Amino acid sequence: MVTVAALYHFTPFDDPAALKGPLAQLACAQGVKGTLLLAREGINGTIAGSRDGIDAVLAHIRALPGCAGLEWKESEAAEMPFARLKVRLKREIVTMGQPDVDPRAGTGRYVDPKDWNALIEAPDVAVIDTRNDYEVAIGSFDGAIDPQTKSFGEFPAWWEANKDRFHNKRIAMFCTGGIRCEKSTNYLIGQGVEEVYHLKGGILKYLEEVPEAVSTWHGECFVFDQRVSVGHGLVEGNYDLCHACRRPISAEDKAHPAFEEGVSCPHCIEDFTESDRARFRERQRQITLAEARGEAHLGRLADNTAR
Repeated sequence: MVTVAALYHFTPFDDPAALKGPLAQLACAQGVKGTLLLAREGINGTIAGSRDGIDAVLAHIRALPGCAGLEWKESEAAEMPFARLKVRLKREIVTMGQPDVDPRAGTGRYVDPKDWNALIEAPDVAVIDTRNDYEVAIGSFDGAIDPQTKSFGEFPAWWEANKDRFHNKRIAMFCTGGIRCEKSTNYLIGQGVEEVYHLKGGILKYLEEVPEAVSTWHGECFVFDQRVSVGHGLVEGNYDLCHACRRPISAEDKAHPAFEEGVSCPHCIEDFTESDRARFRERQRQITLAEARGEAHLGRLADNTAR
């Protein structure tokens, strides 16, 4: 089995570029793959590899300035879910586009997974899913509000347009692993919201710790690697990925007339030109040939940027 570690940590890096090379070299030497993002505000990413390899990379990250308190979430995959290692320099480790937002200055009150159900079932609590629309579409918590955003950067505008709906409400927010809520809860505090809560460890920690029999989660959780989705107990889910639009697709989607493997699905059939689809068909042909030779093709294993 392959160990998968999802991590983030907000801490000031004076020179993130200086951290990139040594981190990439160690991860490569250990056979670890995935995506790590470095910015002045910290580090974010998802990596996969052997137990020893993951331990070595995590030890290296914990030794970086301000990262001794790094927390991460682990799961397992039957096969390596990434094609390669990417260590990238970014302006933000999760893009919100709000320069005044600083999770180090304060976030919503953390709520452990075991206490989450009781909080969100309270009548004076509004539960907001901060993920993108395609993530929400395959699973969420009972009664959660879907802002229907296509990117996290759209959240502030959504809040401004909808904030009056939440007058005299306590706000509970959640996302995949917790990083988006670090910023979104800080943003709401800056907007004057007095009681803001944040699911500690995100959906992944909830699915890991809360038994399915008492869970208020329905569906699966989209993850940013080749597993596509996970369910309770963090077992690999039932979704595949459309390699044209990178959205999750179900068995029903694959039975739809608009589905062509590697080329289109019901979600993106109107989004691409015939020229685009011709390129996708050639890519799919190369993937099929590589698989026939017993080789991995980067077009098949291309990973999303960790969120």
